[in-house]
This record gives sequence, structure tokens and C-alpha cells, in this order.
Amino acid sequence: MHKFDTKVQLIKYKVLKEVARLAWEDSLLENVTEIPVTLAPGKIPTMRCCVYKERAILAERVRLAVGGNRHNRKVIQVIGIACEDCPAGGYEVTSACRGCLAHRCEEACKKEAISFDRQQKAYIDKTKCVECGACAKACPYTAIHNYKRPCEQSCKVKAISMGKDKEAVIDYEKCIACGACVYTCPFGAITDRSYILDVIDMILKSKQNTEYNVYALIAPSVAGQFPYVRIGQVITGIKELGFKGVAEVARGADMVAWEESRELEERGFLTSSCCPAFVSYVEKNFPQLTEHISNRLSPAGTIAKYLKEREPSCKTVFIGPCTAKKTEFQRAEYAGLIDSVITFEELQALFDSKDIELERLAETPIEDASPYGRRFARSGGVAEAVTRSLEERGSGFEVNAISCSGIEECRAALLRASKGVLNANFIEGMACPEGCVGGAGCLIHSEKSRAEVDAYGEAAEKRTISEVQP
Repeated sequence: MHKFDTKVQLIKYKVLKEVARLAWEDSLLENVTEIPVTLAPGKIPTMRCCVYKERAILAERVRLAVGGNRHNRKVIQVIGIACEDCPAGGYEVTSACRGCLAHRCEEACKKEAISFDRQQKAYIDKTKCVECGACAKACPYTAIHNYKRPCEQSCKVKAISMGKDKEAVIDYEKCIACGACVYTCPFGAITDRSYILDVIDMILKSKQNTEYNVYALIAPSVAGQFPYVRIGQVITGIKELGFKGVAEVARGADMVAWEESRELEERGFLTSSCCPAFVSYVEKNFPQLTEHISNRLSPAGTIAKYLKEREPSCKTVFIGPCTAKKTEFQRAEYAGLIDSVITFEELQALFDSKDIELERLAETPIEDASPYGRRFARSGGVAEAVTRSLEERGSGFEVNAISCSGIEECRAALLRASKGVLNANFIEGMACPEGCVGGAGCLIHSEKSRAEVDAYGEAAEKRTISEVQP
């Protein structure tokens, strides 16, 4: 049986499943307002003060599950009414304060925000505090703690702050849609908008008029995401949903590595273009380095282009772990290539909305990619594939790569590159820790994910990158 890391994911899944079920039955419009009543209480945990608030929050989840406001195309959105019970945030004095005589915290504070009660216990005046943290650094008992909300802590680009009503606010000028806040929020108050209805609509229309076929582009990070079945059964399940066929994005990765190796050799210094959140981070924070981003499309865009060149009328849907992909397919360079994006969470909801039992299905083999393309899903895989491509092409160019796992490592490498002191000629940037296997849209975030991807790579019948080139 499938499982989720948290009950927040379970709630999200149940909403998506119900929306999808009604959409398949063509009865969503007349029943969409009943979904919150159907689901709460009973079928999902009730955590609020009353069932009425629970239903109001569920109504917002349903709104985003059906696509949200079509005029607001931002992928990561806050459900304000669900954002509650987190500490207001900032520096606060804990019970560890011993009321010492030194008062180093007071001396360190330039804003005179520290005072003391009769027991000499410190107190911070929030009207004066500027959250500089000097008092916390000075305290010998580490009794002053910086209470940040989980979403703020997880956002490494500092795109989240508190609004006037203490709800989370996203600064979209900084946000890279990595989804770290979505996965981290304990109340599910931040979520990614869903395109699941668009996908169902495409499939249903393809069956009605046969003007086009719909193909699924499955990310290599699928390895380990459905541990109760084999990957071949997942592929069969996808076809049972109505997709004409399934293409490995890993083959697109092989194609990218082949061309990117040539590009690196020609240009001398390059950053990868595979992770849309990383690309967005470079564009927003290191614009002087954008000229060094690889000109290659991402693996998903590359395999989509390959399919559309052979069947121009077809539709393509990326299925993977990445919320940032929901921004990527909206970019101009991907227009007409990737038609929609769903996550593994949404794929599981689709399976169950049609009562598809994967464990009962036969396996459909899929052998489009090399081990190197499949290993793109974890940190270090891109650099390995680019290096291997140069070797297979007989190039003497020497790759000196740095593989960055998570935005903080990306920032450090890009900062050194911007100052001309980076000892590397290729930056592999992955916004999520460990790469795509750590994506916000994963069903499971496990320490075994990297090993699962490596095993999936080793199982590939094609052994070289060159043999899978078009």
C-alpha cells in the first residue's frame, strides 16, 4: 500500500483524488462545493477549532486543486486561513536565562531592546528589536533563541515573511518555486497549484476525437517512489489512465548531457540548466552569470521536443517530483513543448481516482535511457553524465565539476564564480537537497532514494550515452 511522509500530504492527496474522481465522471462542476463537506470530518484528520473552519480550509485546498485563479499563475500559494499556530517568530528569551549579573545581552543590543525583571531575567521589547541576533550571540547560556516558522527556515532564498495578520507571505521576486515551504509547513498552509484537471481534460479529449495522443514524460526519480510495486507496473498504470505512451525523461537527460558536454568544451565554463529552480535562482540572484547557463533545454523539455518533432499534434505531460517544473513549462522557451506538469503526489491521486491497483498490473518495460541519464535524478549525476559524454566523444577536455546539493551549496559556488575564484569549470546546480530525489512533489523522502536511483540506473539495458542519441 502506498504511504506518505506526513498527514499533510495525505490530506492533499485525498482532495486531489476526489477532484480527479469527479472530473473523470464529468460531475465536478455540480459537486465541487460538496467536497469539503464530504472530506471533513471523518475521512481526514480534524485539527482546527471546529469542523466549519476545517471545511473552509478544505474549500481553499479544493480551489487550488482545480487550478486556482487562472489569472494568478504563481505556482506556490499560501492558504491564509490555514496559516496558524506558528510562533510569531524572532528572538525570544527562553527559560534557560539564569538572570546573571553580566548582562552581556544588554550590552550587545544597540537598540536598547533588552530589559530585566526583578529576578534579573531578560526581556526583549519587540517594538525596539530589529532581529539582529546580537543578544543571542552574546548570551553565555544560549538562552535567547530565534524562533522562525518552519516555512521561513526551509526557504533558503528568504522569500517568506509574515504578513500583517501574521500569515505567511511569499515574495515572488525571490521565490524560485522549489516547494521546500510546501513540504515543510506542518499545517499545509502553503501548497502548489495543481494542473491535474488540465491533464484529465487532455486525456478525455484525446479519446473523444483522436486528433492527438497524450504522452507521459516520467522523471527518473520515480525510482523508489512507489515501493509497493515495480517501475514497470507504474508505467502500465500510467497507460491505464489513458496516456498513449510513456517516455523516459532520463533519455532526455542523456541527450542533454551529450550536447552540454560539447557546449562546455566550446565555452570553457558552464552551469547546468536541468533544474528550473536553480536556473531561476541564478537569474534572480546572480544575473551576471546568466550568460554561463547552458543553452540546452532541461531533460523534460528535450524529450518533449523530440516527441513533438515526430508527432507534432501530440500532447506531453511531465510527471515528477518538482514543483518548479510547473513554472518551467510556462517559460517562453518551453511553449508548445511541455503541455502540463503533475507531481508524483498527483499521479498517485490519479491512480486511486480510477481505482487502478498497480500491484495487480503486469509490467510494461521501458528502456529508453542509459544509466547516466537515469542518475540525473540525484546530486552528482549531471556532472558524471557530462564527463562520460566527453569521454565517449573522444574529447580531451578535462571537466572540473562541482555538484551542488541544495540552494545553500549553489549560492556558495555561484558566489565564488561571480568573484572569479571558483576552482571549477562546470557547476551542477540542484535546488533540492540530494537533487530531484528530494523534490517537494515526492511521495517519499528517504535516505534510500539515492541508492534506488543508482539501482534503477544499473538496471538500464543501454550502457552508453552515445547509443541513445537520436
